[in-house]
Amino acid sequence: MLSLNNLQNVTYNPIIPFVETIPEQLVPGTLIVIRGHVPDDSDRFQVDLQCGSSVKPRADVIFHFNPRFKRNNCIVCNTLKNERWGWEEITYDMPFKKEKSFEIVIMVLKEKFQVAVNGKHTLLYAHRMSPEKIDTLGIYGKVKIHSVGFSFSSVSALPERGVVLNDLKSTQASTLELTEISRENVQNAGVSQLTLPFVARLNSPMGAGRTVVVKGEVNRNAKGFNVDLLSGKSKDIALHLNPRLNAKAFVRNSFIQESWGEEERNITCFPFSPGMYFEMIIYCDVKEFKVAINGVHSLEYRHRFKELTNIDTVEIDGDIHLLEVRSW
Repeated sequence: MLSLNNLQNVTYNPIIPFVETIPEQLVPGTLIVIRGHVPDDSDRFQVDLQCGSSVKPRADVIFHFNPRFKRNNCIVCNTLKNERWGWEEITYDMPFKKEKSFEIVIMVLKEKFQVAVNGKHTLLYAHRMSPEKIDTLGIYGKVKIHSVGFSFSSVSALPERGVVLNDLKSTQASTLELTEISRENVQNAGVSQLTLPFVARLNSPMGAGRTVVVKGEVNRNAKGFNVDLLSGKSKDIALHLNPRLNAKAFVRNSFIQESWGEEERNITCFPFSPGMYFEMIIYCDVKEFKVAINGVHSLEYRHRFKELTNIDTVEIDGDIHLLEVRSW
């Protein structure tokens, strides 16, 4: 599971400019977590993932992340190769504010970097040079940094798309605890991308303390997808999670005794974006389900279907590449 609390090699209150050798290779699944705040007089700052720290000639910058506050508030991303900048990719949806603190999470994926700020997905940046060459982190400009840390996850990179973050530190998590029952999936056991619709039986029924984790990548032109926990016997859907990207609505509901209940849509921020990698963690508590996306709590859903031990099936469908489903 994605955890922003168990960081390694943490540096506190570094002096800017800050240039540090990264202690391990940035394989898919690695997180870089930077916490700080923007001073009132800041015009810009930058986080650079570099190849070395040479100043003359200037080291290649594989990922340049550069919030700017003058004129247009925006984030400029780029790559510097042989002392030449490529084309700028500009994001105008600006999550940084002066005099406010921030948390930047940079996730290294197989094909791209994925950045979230303050728990909200901010941008994707496709690799122009191999991230395996990155060995140095540089932070420059007008910014106050409280801490910089890394999470070097144990991962298995997928041959096709994306990555699976295997949190093998948890022994329960390393057991799949699921039996696939959708016909197409039976021949494909062990392939990197699970076919949809995906249907699996929980090897132990739902109950307080149980967890289901869904890992996937949202399609670039996605309209929506759904993750359902249901009772195989009655076909009642205890929990229907339905992110709708075109409406930016995260719909929750239950289908009990042949009818849908009232939709719940209330949410502080919509956590999905086209092309992004996600880990959805569904935790069953005594009175409610709790759902987190990429390590950030998203919502609670009070139990309407009360016979929790009858919940024994997971169904997933929609506009995603499904990479992994686990339960423990």
